[in-house]
Amino acid sequence: MKKVFVAIGFAIIIAGALVFYNKLYYPSLPIETISKREVLEKLNTSDQPIVFLSKENGQEWYIVHTPNTSESDEIIKEMVSQSGWTFTDKDGSGLFFEKQGKKLIVTTQKWTSEYVLVDIPADWKE
Repeated sequence: MKKVFVAIGFAIIIAGALVFYNKLYYPSLPIETISKREVLEKLNTSDQPIVFLSKENGQEWYIVHTPNTSESDEIIKEMVSQSGWTFTDKDGSGLFFEKQGKKLIVTTQKWTSEYVLVDIPADWKE
């Protein structure tokens, strides 16, 4: 009987370690090409206010570490305006920009209370 309890305890410790290591306690990501653990590693090794995560399906994904939505909006506006885009409006989670007659919509979504995911069409820098 004692061996069973030891085995169960050991299994619980292993499962807990796997959950912690892989960051399974975080919500799922809308990005398929990067894991939660990789996202957090990129954030922790960067000193930038917005961090590039991945490019997939014609979209670029970034993340901002701030619980404040207006602060994350300002960080996004700053980054996008450096490529010549002019901010025009915000509607819900969408930030609207214009450049030489073209329109750009940047969408955001809270990943957790501390992180905001940013979705931008991949051709925005052209």
